[in-house]
Amino acid sequence: MRVLHTSDWHLGRSFHRESLLAAQGVFVDHLIETVRAERVDVVVVSGDVYDRALPPVDAVDLCNQALQRLVAEGVRTVLISGNHDSARRLGFGARLIDAAGVHLRTDAERSGEPVIVDDVAFYGIPYLEPELVRGPWDLPERTHTAAIEHAMSLVRADLARRGGRSVVLAHAFVTGGRASDSERDISVGGVAHVPVSAFGGVDYVALGHLHGRQRMSETVRYSGSPIAYSFSEAGQLKGSWLVEIGPDGRVGAEFAEAPVPRPVARLRGRLDGLLTSAEYAPHEDHWLQVTLTDPIRPKGAMERLRSRFEHTLALSFDPEGGVPEAEARPKVAGRPEIEVVLDFVREVRGEAADADETQLIRQAVESCRVKEAMA
Repeated sequence: MRVLHTSDWHLGRSFHRESLLAAQGVFVDHLIETVRAERVDVVVVSGDVYDRALPPVDAVDLCNQALQRLVAEGVRTVLISGNHDSARRLGFGARLIDAAGVHLRTDAERSGEPVIVDDVAFYGIPYLEPELVRGPWDLPERTHTAAIEHAMSLVRADLARRGGRSVVLAHAFVTGGRASDSERDISVGGVAHVPVSAFGGVDYVALGHLHGRQRMSETVRYSGSPIAYSFSEAGQLKGSWLVEIGPDGRVGAEFAEAPVPRPVARLRGRLDGLLTSAEYAPHEDHWLQVTLTDPIRPKGAMERLRSRFEHTLALSFDPEGGVPEAEARPKVAGRPEIEVVLDFVREVRGEAADADETQLIRQAVESCRVKEAMA
């Protein structure tokens, strides 16, 4: 059995206001070529198919094209919803299109209901918002670990009856994983991580959520996103895991590298040096985040940078010997929403929120998350 493990397509995402749809289309072409060349039996997409709950129509069209092309190749496809997806919208018509070989698993209650391909059982555990599943599943605590462990108990109960080889798709933050700036925070009361031990008892676990490819164990892996979605991902190798599951359940995996339509990079230095040094010539066609270190902020810096580096997207100023701009201004990207809001309160009021106010703000933030998950 040959499985291509992908995740975090984030169709419809932009990069500092630059559309990524063309780059995502290149990845879809690569996906089809890999399926054909490597004789893939099953493609799995471990969540965050779209970048938001209400994706733009051109992103929906690209997803539709991708699934149609996979069906035409005769390959089965299993997808789960991630924290960026609307589970209800992505899962519309799921039971109707199963017959086409496209299997959408967005309902937590179906976590223990496998898709059987030959004798391999594929279990899809969608992103589980703890607040939404705690009541129906009578969980002992409101954490991601409790939610995943219950879903895995459903998987193991079915495997005990069925036997055979197994693959689990899950969208979660596993302890020890390395995050990037482009993943949305999923912490609940500060508890977002799930131990890798929670996924014991299956042959392979195809994880989504973190955007860098990672091996949590020999059989538990993140494929990462197919293209870079933040400058913190500069230098990461993007693609998918090509997983071979033997008749005895033994797993081997190699990485199928995806094309890079436009690389991302970070540059740092004085403006004149950046504009004249041959050292930076290889970056002239990159999407760039530039940090200027001139003692005095240069005038028209962005326009001058773009005269050489047309695709400069982000500019910051960190003067040599001065107070870095990043330290003078609170960091927002990649931080939990609750911390950003509390920093805002402290900034505008001149003092921190008290315990009661903090609890009220926390409830408001988590209520917004639950409403989005239900959308």
